[in-house]
Amino acid sequence: MYSYRVSGLAVASEVDLPGLIPGNPDQAVDVTIRRLPVPMQLDAAEAIGPTWQRAGNRFLLRIPNIARFLLEDGRSIAFEAEDAAEPQDVAVFLSGSVFGILLHQRNHLVLHASAVLVGGRAVLFCGVSGAGKSTLAAALVERGYPLVADDQCAIERGEDGIPRIHADGRQLRLWEKSIAELGLAGRRGDPMRNRLRKFYVDPAIASDAPVAVGAIYALVEIRDSEHPLIERPNVVDATKLLAANAYRPLLVRRLDQRETYFQGGAAIVAAAGIFRLKRPLGFDRVAATIAKLQEHWASIGLGEGTP
Repeated sequence: MYSYRVSGLAVASEVDLPGLIPGNPDQAVDVTIRRLPVPMQLDAAEAIGPTWQRAGNRFLLRIPNIARFLLEDGRSIAFEAEDAAEPQDVAVFLSGSVFGILLHQRNHLVLHASAVLVGGRAVLFCGVSGAGKSTLAAALVERGYPLVADDQCAIERGEDGIPRIHADGRQLRLWEKSIAELGLAGRRGDPMRNRLRKFYVDPAIASDAPVAVGAIYALVEIRDSEHPLIERPNVVDATKLLAANAYRPLLVRRLDQRETYFQGGAAIVAAAGIFRLKRPLGFDRVAATIAKLQEHWASIGLGEGTP
């Protein structure tokens, strides 16, 4: 079994999962991943979608021509590869979408986001695929801000009510153009999938401890200005923004977690802040975006906006 640490959980897997943080094989296991027969459908399914079914604490996901995945009670993942599936492809879905579903089963707030450490707290950047989350995080890491997580951010509220993110400084996942523009070719690893020009990249510095959330930014592209803007929506809009940036938003409804996200959003607004970051895309504008962020971090109490 391979050992990993994912979002604070000890994971034992029968298959290699590139890009994850190696774990301690002697630690008690929270989640197991095994290659086992997986059914095509669940008995007594309570909810059914085009590629998934849910029955109680069991969730079945099928990625056509890749694999079927059965998740149970947020503690185990069984998978069965389909014909002609490459191990690389199965591994990408296991460490990405499938584990995101498992974190939902464990009642985490799971955001489609990347995060860095600023002034001792986590700053998250949310957005759809292609919004530039990982690229912005990578650029900040190069300026000395430790990576907290990439692509998935799992948030929990402790007994003290403070929202915290489990540090998950796995390898960054960057497109070839981003790697070239940021000068990261020396730390580029293997491609995530064959025929896909997206690669694993070792972060220069990463955090390894749970940290309180300091701010969340939803990335929005603007085309009519060269200057980045930061807006703070009202509480209701902020909580909606959080749910809209969940990792697979449909799951929030299908797993009956809307109230969890509403309460979590309200707690984050009170303890930190949820903002819209409107900025022009383009690598030549990254420095201006970072300067705007540093100015904002200083204004909301994240030190002087320095690492």
